Amino acid sequence: MYNKNIKLVIAGLIIVWAVFEFVKGHIWNGISILLLAGLFIFFYFKNEILLLSFLKLRKQDMEGTARLLDKIKNPSSALVKKQEGYYNFLRGITLSQTNLTQAEKHFKKALQLGLSMDHDKAMAKLQLAGIAMTKRRKREATNLIAEAKKLDKHGMLKEQIQMVKQQMKKI
Repeated sequence: MYNKNIKLVIAGLIIVWAVFEFVKGHIWNGISILLLAGLFIFFYFKNEILLLSFLKLRKQDMEGTARLLDKIKNPSSALVKKQEGYYNFLRGITLSQTNLTQAEKHFKKALQLGLSMDHDKAMAKLQLAGIAMTKRRKREATNLIAEAKKLDKHGMLKEQIQMVKQQMKKI
């Protein structure tokens, strides 16, 4: 909900408060207040709206995910670079069922900004391959599927990759 810089300022003020409690001799108060500061530092690195969006996406609630993502007004200033990548990843997933051109733009931006996990990168590339396939760009789709297969080290997307390959043979 808060801007990333405001979260750090609040965490700094809470840490100063914890040091004051330690100096007064209230050790347990200081420890509990430091845990509160840790919460703000955690939410600096993991945006709470993105976490809730992933939960909505897990429940297959695309409209709820889109509503939550709409609450982030200016992603480039409100989010850290990796968070902005995941914002675009989630936005691409929600748009992939209605507007393929916008979804493609968001997936490319997510890959450009960076995603932390290889299976997320593989999923984005697989989605891009599906979009390229629907737009009759077979060579690009083949390259993206090969990249997705390399990134999918644990075989989590094996079935989806095979399904996209089967659909590509029909084109």
